[in-house]
Amino acid sequence: MKIKVCGMKYSRNIAELEKLPIDLMGLIYYPKSLRYIGDEEVCLVKNTKLKRVGVFVNEQPEMIAQRVKASYLSLIQLHGQESVGTCKELSQLVPVIKAFGITNETDFSQTQPYEKVCSFFLFDTQTSAYGGSGKQFNWKSLESYNGNTPFLLSGGISIKDVQRIKKINHPMLYGVDLNSCFEITPGLKDINLLKQFIKELKS
Repeated sequence: MKIKVCGMKYSRNIAELEKLPIDLMGLIYYPKSLRYIGDEEVCLVKNTKLKRVGVFVNEQPEMIAQRVKASYLSLIQLHGQESVGTCKELSQLVPVIKAFGITNETDFSQTQPYEKVCSFFLFDTQTSAYGGSGKQFNWKSLESYNGNTPFLLSGGISIKDVQRIKKINHPMLYGVDLNSCFEITPGLKDINLLKQFIKELKS
């Protein structure tokens, strides 16, 4: 089970996160997000050894390509209405995670055109704010996903959900995406709470 911690914003917090056994760190490049890291990204990420995921919402491919190079991004996560063509184009640079807002089991049909152009999907709760809502969709609906692309589970995951996550038996579940329920303030993660979650998940 892979662990992605998203919405990192502060260098000291990132340094603390590096000490934990996580797999991916998400950096949000969406200006309307409370976790937007703005022009600080170079000093924030230049020394980290974590795999960096750049999160974008309806951004121009040219700008994303610039960010990939400037911030040494290992993957990109597209959280808007990006087309299949855009995903295919960007997948030539780094692996692409395409996020989908889920409200019920019928929403998984929208993933089908993206199967061959994305390395991973991310299933989040459908909101107008493109994630970070702290709300969960009905995880039972995951049973309706029968695609071949591995996915990350996102949306309101908290320390209380460890046992529920362990019981998910979907063959394409790649990992979990942790964000708002592990924050002290937007962008500042509670390292001890993350440590507790990881320990319980891996026990």
